[in-house]
Amino acid sequence: HLKIQLFFFDLALQLTRSYFPNQGLNLCPSAVEVKPCAGRTHPLSLPVVPAEPTVRAELMEQVPHIALFCQENRPAIPYAFSKYLLPIVVRYLADQNNQVRKTSQAALLALLEQELIERVDVETKVCPVLVELTAPDSNDDVKTEAVAIMCKMAPMVGKDITERLILPRFCEMCCDCRMFHVRKVCAANFGDICSVVGQQATEEMLLPRFFQLCSDNVWGVRKACAECFMAVSCATCQEIRRTKLSALFINLISDPSRWVRQAAFQSLGPFISTFANPSSSGQYFKEENKSSEDTSVEDKNSIEKIRGADAPEDIEARPTGGDSSVHLEETLAEGAETLRQPPGELSAPAESSSPLRLSPEPPPDAAGSEEEREPCACGLASQPEAGTGAQDSAPLDQELYNSFHFWRTPLPEIDLDVELQQGSGSEPGPQGLDVEPEVPAPGSASITMDVVPQALLDQYLSMTDPSRAQTVDTEIAKHCAYSLPGVALTLGRQNWHCLRETYETLASDMQWKVRRTLAFSIHELAVILGDQLTAADLVPIFNGFLKDLDEVRIGVLKHLHDFLKLLHIDKRREYLYQLQEFLVTDNSRNWRFRAELAEQLILLLELYSPRDVYDYLRPIALNLCADKVSSVRWISYKLVGAPPTFGADLIQELVESFGRCPRWSGRQAFVFVCQTVIEDDCLPMDQFAVQLMPHLLTLANDRVPNVRVLLAKTLRQTLLEKEHFLTSASCHQEAVEQTIMALQMDRDSDVKYFASTHPASTRISEDALSTASSTY
Repeated sequence: HLKIQLFFFDLALQLTRSYFPNQGLNLCPSAVEVKPCAGRTHPLSLPVVPAEPTVRAELMEQVPHIALFCQENRPAIPYAFSKYLLPIVVRYLADQNNQVRKTSQAALLALLEQELIERVDVETKVCPVLVELTAPDSNDDVKTEAVAIMCKMAPMVGKDITERLILPRFCEMCCDCRMFHVRKVCAANFGDICSVVGQQATEEMLLPRFFQLCSDNVWGVRKACAECFMAVSCATCQEIRRTKLSALFINLISDPSRWVRQAAFQSLGPFISTFANPSSSGQYFKEENKSSEDTSVEDKNSIEKIRGADAPEDIEARPTGGDSSVHLEETLAEGAETLRQPPGELSAPAESSSPLRLSPEPPPDAAGSEEEREPCACGLASQPEAGTGAQDSAPLDQELYNSFHFWRTPLPEIDLDVELQQGSGSEPGPQGLDVEPEVPAPGSASITMDVVPQALLDQYLSMTDPSRAQTVDTEIAKHCAYSLPGVALTLGRQNWHCLRETYETLASDMQWKVRRTLAFSIHELAVILGDQLTAADLVPIFNGFLKDLDEVRIGVLKHLHDFLKLLHIDKRREYLYQLQEFLVTDNSRNWRFRAELAEQLILLLELYSPRDVYDYLRPIALNLCADKVSSVRWISYKLVGAPPTFGADLIQELVESFGRCPRWSGRQAFVFVCQTVIEDDCLPMDQFAVQLMPHLLTLANDRVPNVRVLLAKTLRQTLLEKEHFLTSASCHQEAVEQTIMALQMDRDSDVKYFASTHPASTRISEDALSTASSTY
């Protein structure tokens, strides 16, 4: 231990003397007693503050590495880091030099991230110092930096320490009336603190401060609040999200500052997505040979999907848990109170001027008795929260279903009680089923409670208004397009009619970045909407993207397989005629576009019949095999050698086009295709030995070493591993062995190496690709 302690002393001593040979050290006032093995005590003063800031900054950069060394040798030096290094790091947080403070902050966060600081040290040595640095009489810069450090370390130290030691001071800093920089830092990190401390502390302690920050007189603070609004919303219950945060967000959207409005509109879509029902994360999509009932395996509640006889889309039974802190009577009272709120507050309007309305709850006269209607009125306002179980909610079956809202004539004969018992076995909550009527149900209730406040939806739909680009943000349409799948998932396919026109407007936007954003996410939206809505509304837009700029086409190309697999087989076959168009690009140098096409064609093999593959995909693959860029060719070789593509009639074409190619790259490609055929068992080995192997073995005399290298790898690592050549003594086996012996005597060292050895860590495809990339 004495040697380790002297090491730290000598380290700082040498650092200081190297910069200031004539200056001494600022030693700490107290001496540390060190007990050597003999038991004798010696005073030892540790260096704390070298005079030159550069020395202190460089020392901080080395602290994480030294701490890791101490951790690895903890049995020998159990207290070295805690006793000597950590106090220096914490002390430098208040250093007069800005660079020293920055490096010490980075060192502290690195130590916390790597879990090199003991929990007791965090509580007794780190947090108290940070709290002290945020005192009212502290330096302004130091105080601001200390608040930022506390916010960043909160996710690392966990809920308990954050709630006990950081949260009280953080709440005080949110109200710092002297320095807006401190309030801005608090606002920027507000969401992280909320996610750490949880729902109860967020609603009781943090939300009042958040409301103050959202109305701060400095626009930068309000902008920071708008940027973290989604994270704050995720830490609250559905009732507060609906009745309080929504009104607060509308104020930010209407803020006098353009920068605040810009940030608010960018966060609008993510904020709306927080209203999504957690139980509906699993989406059902109709496919061939599947029944009309499906159960989401991702959801522990086993959401049941039921299709009616004439219903156009699936009916989803979404189990929810009740919120124990919100009583039914209080919810009804608050819901009624929203009708009397002034225009500045957000409420569910009785008469909305918007032509697009969310599908409402059924009218009172259709739901039965008063006892049955009350839970339905607030069912969508109360979403399940963390920590609530199935025992917190005890809804009745008639609260979920009624013939007026959920079934169209003629009414199918369905035993609802039996349907409910299929699935997870737990009772569904008070949300009720969502269906997709062709038009909104007539005679609907005046107050629409089934997904998000109407005012938020209206603001989101207005993001495609050309005036918004002038008054808010020129890229506001791009932000709208980016968050549209999340909004669509939140509203559900039964409310797609609210977004259909907006989606079509975005798809025809003049900015290619907007269309590109939609192109990259259209496959995700297809999963959300289902097969019928996809065929009706998304396929035409998808077809338009196929003829768009390359910057837009790459979006649909990268997810071509993901989208086509969702279509009916007849609709899917129509795109076979259009795949050839991907070979033509605006810029012929855009080889990555063709490489992506080759990758997608490999995935598309499973979606089409062998006849379709032979007629449509194989010609494209052979075209790509002759590409000027090696990366495109190597991917295409895999496609040509794949089982659905490869056939007996292709053998002669391979031999003529590649095996006897005058260019060495073609002959190398022939070897690679043969290797793929062997690995994927595209041909029986006896047939391969007769039809392809003689042409393959003749390449042992090829004049280009790269061809012989790949041949040696193929024979040694692939062909000889096949049982046909291991067990049967035939003329074919003898020919292979003679060829390998000849390659072992090759004049090229690489050829001899791969013919003589069998490197276990080497993959032939990787070696071949690296060889090709490095040579042509």
